[in-house]
Amino acid sequence: MWRRPFPWLIVGAALLYALFPYFTDDVGLRESLLLAAIYIILASNLNLMIGYAGYVNFGNIVFFGLGGYICLYLVTGWHWNVILAALAGGVAVSAVALLFGLGILRLRGAFFALATIGVNQAVQQLVVNFEPWGGATGIYLSLDSYGPLGGPMQALWVMYLLIVVLTAASLLASYAIKNSKFGLGLIAIGQNEDAAAILGVPTARYKALVYSASAFLPAVAGGLYFFKSGIIEPTSAFSLQTSIEAIVMLMLGGSGTIIGPAFGAFLYEELRGFLLTTEYLSHFQLVIAGALLLVIVQFAPGGLLGWLHRQWPRSRRWLE
Repeated sequence: MWRRPFPWLIVGAALLYALFPYFTDDVGLRESLLLAAIYIILASNLNLMIGYAGYVNFGNIVFFGLGGYICLYLVTGWHWNVILAALAGGVAVSAVALLFGLGILRLRGAFFALATIGVNQAVQQLVVNFEPWGGATGIYLSLDSYGPLGGPMQALWVMYLLIVVLTAASLLASYAIKNSKFGLGLIAIGQNEDAAAILGVPTARYKALVYSASAFLPAVAGGLYFFKSGIIEPTSAFSLQTSIEAIVMLMLGGSGTIIGPAFGAFLYEELRGFLLTTEYLSHFQLVIAGALLLVIVQFAPGGLLGWLHRQWPRSRRWLE
């Protein structure tokens, strides 16, 4: 894996991403880059299901939200260290995703996509009525929770750096999976699941495993993000809009590629920030996102990275 230039490119880009706002001391830039990093994690892990296995998952945000709730509950109720709490949330959500995956991944196409929406809505309503997690109000952090990290201001930088590390880990994991036997099996499932099964690919097991794998890092990221925010509540934790936007980002950058979701997420976040801060365009964010998705599907199904590879075939060596 490390003999090729691409993994080192990811590591180098992550270092620049982490250090740039620190040396410029630009808090606004840090917050913008942090949000883009969260979207990269969501889009990259969504790519494991859509780009590799060919299963459209509209409920990917449920992993992010559950990870956030578990982390904040362990921090506030049991006084866990935030990093351990976030990792515990990732492990727990991955285990739940494996169990769910064994059931709903028997469905295909539109039926699976609808089932993922149903799972997200069901989990959201469960959390709304679950009093230990604050019900509809959610969980709030006190300032004392940030004491072990040096206070609230220092905690913001620590969370930023940890989320950048998770971003690099997402891209490296995507690269490792794609170039493994497991990844080849997933790609075979995405191209023709029945033929893959005939050729000996354990399709049910592979689908459940990738569904579980796609849950871990988003759940950990959810824990760190909501800890940084100091609050979590059901509406923001399980926003279907965010899941749809993650699909737009994935398609924009290039589904089935490794760096494509990062390109798409970063560009979409910049576009989103521009729209939200422009007076006459702030209410048209989702309209433009929908139009963008239609344009991509119609004219550039391979996304930006697919177009780049067609124009400059040698770019495949550096940008996969």
